[in-house]
Amino acid sequence: MVSRSGYLNSLIFNRRNNGEADAGMSVPIIQLDSLPGGCQTFELVVKFCYGLSVNLTGSNIAPLYCAAHFLEMGEDLKQGNLISRTEAFLSFLMLSSWKDMFRILKNCEAISAWAEELKILERCSESIAWKACMDPQAISCGDDEAQCLNVLTNNFNESKINTKDGAVGSHTEAESNWWFEDVSRLRIDHFIKVINAVKNRGMRSDVIGSCIIKWTEKWLLRIKKNIHDHLNEEPRVTIESLVKVLPTEKDSVCCNFLLHLLKVGMVMNINPELLMVLEKRVALLLESCSAGDLMVKNHHGDKDSVYDANLIIRVVEAYVSCVSSNSISRISVVASVVDEYLALVSMDSNLSVKSFQLLAEALPEAARSCHDRLYRAMDAYLKVWLHCALYFIVQESFKEHRRQIGTW
Repeated sequence: MVSRSGYLNSLIFNRRNNGEADAGMSVPIIQLDSLPGGCQTFELVVKFCYGLSVNLTGSNIAPLYCAAHFLEMGEDLKQGNLISRTEAFLSFLMLSSWKDMFRILKNCEAISAWAEELKILERCSESIAWKACMDPQAISCGDDEAQCLNVLTNNFNESKINTKDGAVGSHTEAESNWWFEDVSRLRIDHFIKVINAVKNRGMRSDVIGSCIIKWTEKWLLRIKKNIHDHLNEEPRVTIESLVKVLPTEKDSVCCNFLLHLLKVGMVMNINPELLMVLEKRVALLLESCSAGDLMVKNHHGDKDSVYDANLIIRVVEAYVSCVSSNSISRISVVASVVDEYLALVSMDSNLSVKSFQLLAEALPEAARSCHDRLYRAMDAYLKVWLHCALYFIVQESFKEHRRQIGTW
């Protein structure tokens, strides 16, 4: 091993010169606590050095490549040394295999610093981006990817058949999002690198936005129970990273997703500047969204309203501060959406009068040329409150009646 490793060679040479050899031992004992990949990778290094068969795979190539650099196993010591061998196999996987890119990234999680320094993360991200931007039929898949390829081929053929005059039309949804599932399993830092790579390759912003939504949905399902754990910094950093990587194009992500991201960001106390970015983005979409797009549920407890009206108040106020004073025609569109939203949430008996009033008054008076929708929402809200009040009165009356019977 010493003949193939510059690191071990210099370490042993220096120890011998300094008289540090262990008593009674011709060769000093060396500990490699910081070797990338640990003992499993070291075992592969030993096998390689002694001419034994080493089975390189997508799961072990990254740690072994990093270990080869750590041990300085370059061509200056031996021709065909471990650095060149692992580099050749790594380059082969980059070009030939889709699934192995994700195996490599998964196994880079424990050796992030080395993987970053040796540009493994960058190369994998570029490879994934290159393949994601290609015609899915042109991607070479392994045996375990056959099902994926069949789905893509069928969708591609259907799009050809359904296109008028046999001309190939725009990409179907299946053609543009076939790569989402694999990318959505990546750790946040690796996911961000892939998204930046596909951005640099010119992928459509709406496709990138859909991929971010897919990743976020899966991530939120995993951390749902710990969403209010303020001692855990990771969720906060994750949300901030997602906000920063969002495409800047207006219609790249939907209003409802941005609202959910804003809500989670508020719960996790992310950077106030990023909250303002989200508020402004949602505000700019209010003119083109529907009341249904504004429905974001509360998850705190039975005493909270079903939907988060306070979140919508915040966004509408941000919209008012963004638009100019001569934009009454556009504000009237938002007023209609707000009134429809009030009609939807008016059936919630837990919605406070203050929240209802603040949202109704969040827009200037001139925003509504007609107040019919607002009146209908108020009427529905008052009926719900009247029903609840009557129920409460009757319930209290029964309780009092029972107490009186008990005293007889």
